[in-house]
Amino acid sequence: MVAPRSVARFNRRVTNRILGGLGPVAPGFGLVLHTGRKSGRAFRTPVNIFRTDEGYVVALTYGPQSDWVRNILAAGGCDVIMRGRTVHLTGPEIVRDPGLRRLPVFTRPILTVVGVKDLLLLHES
Repeated sequence: MVAPRSVARFNRRVTNRILGGLGPVAPGFGLVLHTGRKSGRAFRTPVNIFRTDEGYVVALTYGPQSDWVRNILAAGGCDVIMRGRTVHLTGPEIVRDPGLRRLPVFTRPILTVVGVKDLLLLHES
């Protein structure tokens, strides 16, 4: 079971605004820049993102049905600001990884407790 949608709504309204400033500079964090697939509005969503041999991977704490994930899938990619650098990422795909082997070891226990099994895999273009 991933985090409930009520937590996602709270984070979108409160926590994301607080963490939005940390996302572009803190290790393991990034700020995803994406466009609403229905509204056409520009959005900025802070996420935990990690570089892997395959590209970049994001734990889908609220599951693959989150609006920001659906926006990235529909657009075929996004920009991410990480550690002060903007990277264009493409080829998004949802990957089922129950053991979270694509994530750093130190993140696995917390994400396992939350029930994360899906990841968003992206590639640098």
